[in-house]
Amino acid sequence: MQTFDLIVIGAGSGLNISSAAAEKGLKVAVVEKGPMGGTCLNRGCIPSKIIIHSADVAELIRNSKSFGINSKINSIDFKYITGMASKIVDKDAKEIEEGIREDKNTTLFKTEAKFISERTLQTGKETIRGDKVIIAAGTRPSVPSIEGLKDVDFITSDEALRLKKQPKSMTILGGGYIAAELAHFYGALGTKISIIQRGNLLVPNEDEEIASRFTGIFRKKYNVLTNFNATKVIMKGKKFVVTAQNGKSAKKLSSDALLVATGRTPNTDILDAEKGNIRIDEKGFVKTNEYLETTAKNTWALGDIAGKFLFKHSANLEAQYVYSNAILNKKIPVDYSAMPHAIFSSPQIAGVGMREQDLKQKNIDYATGRYDYINSGMGLALQDNDGFVKIFADRKTRKILGCHILGTDASTLIHEVIVAMKNNLSADAISGSVHVHPALSEVVQRAVNNIGWRTTE
Repeated sequence: MQTFDLIVIGAGSGLNISSAAAEKGLKVAVVEKGPMGGTCLNRGCIPSKIIIHSADVAELIRNSKSFGINSKINSIDFKYITGMASKIVDKDAKEIEEGIREDKNTTLFKTEAKFISERTLQTGKETIRGDKVIIAAGTRPSVPSIEGLKDVDFITSDEALRLKKQPKSMTILGGGYIAAELAHFYGALGTKISIIQRGNLLVPNEDEEIASRFTGIFRKKYNVLTNFNATKVIMKGKKFVVTAQNGKSAKKLSSDALLVATGRTPNTDILDAEKGNIRIDEKGFVKTNEYLETTAKNTWALGDIAGKFLFKHSANLEAQYVYSNAILNKKIPVDYSAMPHAIFSSPQIAGVGMREQDLKQKNIDYATGRYDYINSGMGLALQDNDGFVKIFADRKTRKILGCHILGTDASTLIHEVIVAMKNNLSADAISGSVHVHPALSEVVQRAVNNIGWRTTE
């Protein structure tokens, strides 16, 4: 049995720790069956944003007449679009692996791992043990129990980013952020999209007003069935036929491709985590404390498998704290304040802090500011009739409690608010700062200016 100072399971954000530990001279093992770089690089944020940009370009061309330009798309080289993204990420993953193999203090076990006891793993034919273990093994697409689903050749987000042939039609099961982004990608390039969502809104984890507006916009573009459950899937020739049920009402949707985007499942079952004395919650995520320590001695967890936030940027943040807590022995609780997120669909969505439904549920005395893109100079130039910003602040302290944006470049605009919240600044810090005119960032400032500070008494 080989022993190591540190074992890192998963080659995503866990590599931030393994590489830093190896630089300090520690004997490190990295265990990863798949390509290096984790979900973000290989099956998530990087390839999806590369291909989504092509969809953004296609949508702009289709809408060019609104700006006095008559243009059309002559053809779409779908194989090139997905192939370009795959080529970029595969090259990066290969280079990361080469770097790991060249490091004298790091040993790569390119295989699946299973715990056989505390801090002891079976990796292929070898057994390894670590003085310290970090679990950063991520999640995988969740596949619901639907009659006939496992008998057909459906795809998940993993395969959707690498298809070489564009389907003429696609049915998407699920209405979260992955479904929204991939619906935009395929739909903007010309695929006929149908979405089956069991709830009454798409992207239901967003602020309710944002989700409602987004759902309405998507209804105009695609066939969106809300409050429907997919109950059966069959193949009829080369077509996928999905039966969707809403009470006694049933609809059958036929398409060339079937995308399952119904959430993510943590990989704790593959790891046999409980054999390592690692407790998991009812959803399968690793239980951790404020220092990201698990129930096993000298064992930490970070990233998606820990289930706090399923974002790459949150995993990178957690990696910093685990490095301090596990390697430097400086125990610091994780600070998740002002944790943002974004959905790169069309329109984009971004948010940070509490949603309006959260504020109401907690009976917080808050004031709201709102501003529509179209009422700003740049919003008018972009003809963004749907975009808006809403921001919440504490009536007494004037501190920002949350901000949610729908519209052009929402993922960029949110950062002004993130910085203010992270530094515990009041909303006045935004309203009092000079903004370039007529830059789109004015919509954030004007939303702040519109905050109704008057008390509710």
